[in-house]
Amino acid sequence: MVSKYHDLRAVGVTLDSNDPDRTAVFWQAALGFRRREGDGNPYITLSDSPAGRPLNHLTIQRVPEGKTAKHRLHIDLFVSDDAESVAALVELGAKVLVPAQGSGHMGMRATVMADPDGGEFCVVCKA
Repeated sequence: MVSKYHDLRAVGVTLDSNDPDRTAVFWQAALGFRRREGDGNPYITLSDSPAGRPLNHLTIQRVPEGKTAKHRLHIDLFVSDDAESVAALVELGAKVLVPAQGSGHMGMRATVMADPDGGEFCVVCKA
């Protein structure tokens, strides 16, 4: 359903980064997006996921300051096999912050991870 308040056409997420190229390489591989535009000064935009466009695009924005606190917004990656996905993401440069434990909300479990810039995200799978 389209919002009755405006003509919503798509939803995108923008991540702040000290190193947009490194962050874009990680998220491009993690999401299967392709690099659409930008050179990192200040933006790189990734889009065109083969996963049925669950998210229209992800923009990486160069900022001068480093990450100092937990993000108030994060990305959740819903997968079929969390162990396999977590291992692949670690190979791409992510770190596990909190391993999945048992069954959580609605029978799902989540592994809390950080991208190469320290940005939190979750890998979510049915328990």
